[in-house]
Amino acid sequence: MEEKQLNKTALQEKEGISNKEITNEQAIFNLKKNRQKHPSTEELLTGIIAGNTAALSRGITLIESYNVAHRAKANALIQNCLEHRKPSIRVGITGVPGVGKSTFIETLGTYLTTLGKKVAVLAVDPSSSLSKGSILGDKTRMDTLVKNPNAFIRPSAAGDSLGGVARHTREAITLCEAAGYDVILIETVGVGQSETSVHSMVDFFLLLKLAGAGDELQGIKRGIIEMADTIVINKADGNNLTAAKIAKVEFNRALHFYPAKTSGWAPKVVLCSALENKGIDTTWNLISDYMRHANKESYFAKKRQEQNNFWLLQTIENQLKDRFFQDEVIAKELKTQLELIAANKRSPFTAAEFLLDLHKTRV
Repeated sequence: MEEKQLNKTALQEKEGISNKEITNEQAIFNLKKNRQKHPSTEELLTGIIAGNTAALSRGITLIESYNVAHRAKANALIQNCLEHRKPSIRVGITGVPGVGKSTFIETLGTYLTTLGKKVAVLAVDPSSSLSKGSILGDKTRMDTLVKNPNAFIRPSAAGDSLGGVARHTREAITLCEAAGYDVILIETVGVGQSETSVHSMVDFFLLLKLAGAGDELQGIKRGIIEMADTIVINKADGNNLTAAKIAKVEFNRALHFYPAKTSGWAPKVVLCSALENKGIDTTWNLISDYMRHANKESYFAKKRQEQNNFWLLQTIENQLKDRFFQDEVIAKELKTQLELIAANKRSPFTAAEFLLDLHKTRV
């Protein structure tokens, strides 16, 4: 009876190893100290140019910051990195959730490193519309590539970006190019009708598809497919190989319905199995063929200039939106207008016109 009274619960604490035996207190102290230290723009630039991944990560964190005080420092870093950019190939990769984007990127990235190339992966994770949080778990899915010294993986939250790419991904590309990465792979959150912003920041747009998922019929619809420079049917292995071959024929037929691209490039459809490492070399050879074609036709430089023009206008639009909602007077009046709309005393359109006119007087 006494023993039962002493052990009232099955949960018992056992003696373990003390923290001092398994940790280095000095190392912990130094780590915390370095995290609290904010490096200058010059220090970040020096580290990025030297290929220091820690400096590159901190630089991207800086440009992703919504803190107004960080904006000037971030702009200075981006401007300085522009002068040190090295030639690169920017590849956008998109596809429906579950198509195997992460596995494909890891296999392709590993293959490229065997060719002596440095690969940067900018992976954009979806953000919750409720909690506004993001898992950022791409590094765990690319456990082989993340350990490769010639590869850099940076997950970022999509935030409120409708185009499937994080708002500052365009600027992160500049930092990666300054760090000397030859190939930059941009993974989006998953294909959708509005997920086309990635097309405006890459040289080559790759669309991953699945066989037998009904996507063959989607091939005749305008939208994401007409912007693809190639369609890669992934998971073409095992029992799915026959279905993948049929899908390839269907997609090839669908591509004939689209007008010719201004670059003169004819999109191709290829089969691939990222899990079994099949078709990866064919895909890269196709990207290389496109780059040679684009340079020969002087399309490459023209496209990048058009992209710069687009992002100039996009940045102006974003900055105007931020300044509008950061105005304290506007924020206060916005609450009043929302109350009037809720009481059916004012329409949303009239309220919007009122707020815009009010902001105009304050500029």
